Amino acid sequence: MREIPAEEITAAVARLAVEACCDLPKEMVAALEKAKAGEPSPVGRDILGQLLENAEIARREQAPICQDTGLAVVFADIGQDVHITGGDFEEAVNKGIHQGYVDGFLRKSSVEEPLFERRNTKDNTPAIIHTRIVPGDRIRLRLAPKGAGSENKSVLKMLVPADGIEGVRKVILDAIKTAGPNSCPPMVVGVGLGGNMELACLCAKRAAARDIGTRNPDARYAAFEDELLTLINKTGIGPQGLGGETTAVAVHVEWAPTHIASLPVAVNINCHAARHGEAVL
Repeated sequence: MREIPAEEITAAVARLAVEACCDLPKEMVAALEKAKAGEPSPVGRDILGQLLENAEIARREQAPICQDTGLAVVFADIGQDVHITGGDFEEAVNKGIHQGYVDGFLRKSSVEEPLFERRNTKDNTPAIIHTRIVPGDRIRLRLAPKGAGSENKSVLKMLVPADGIEGVRKVILDAIKTAGPNSCPPMVVGVGLGGNMELACLCAKRAAARDIGTRNPDARYAAFEDELLTLINKTGIGPQGLGGETTAVAVHVEWAPTHIASLPVAVNINCHAARHGEAVL
């Protein structure tokens, strides 16, 4: 049994909150540079250049890439041989979000309840935490701030097996066309297939937070990722919705076993600021 103090979790989360909001992942920068080199639209190339310049200024000045620093989504893989000391896990994570967003001068976007008073929590807590117990004696934390512009264009559709792959394609492409410029393309598109209502959405969220350049380990789904990327980029939406061939830089598909009568499809989009950071304790 390995002991990890809760204060280490808090410190890691606070650091990741600032890093994720200010430092665009290197693989995303490389994807935008590649897209700029291959984008035939002059307006599209100019927009991609502006996005790259913005990312560089944010990194250099340690200022947020976007004013919407999102809700804090935390994926936590906790080793079964870990004992957390000096506090409980969720409290430690939320203390880290508080420190990161308050001390890092990041916008606080969380409200206490969704419908009536909608009072701001003033520190962006509580985090949205997805926890898995896994083998080992480490804790892996991935923090993926999620802004509303892209999150509001999420889609869940409960298909039936008879809808098949054509039905899945239609749900995904319809979601992208409906999102249009509102998700600040070029996008990273996360697709979740299978499971049930909530698991399909979680698969899509995990897919959207994957590193650019990663592929589904199943060759069939990896090929489907490539196919979807090609189809999405044929829509002509382009960078920031102003036309071009770079509507998305990646499509990631995750799947789960499902019911014999179900084919759930979920789509979760990341804008060009596909923010995430990871730490292993």
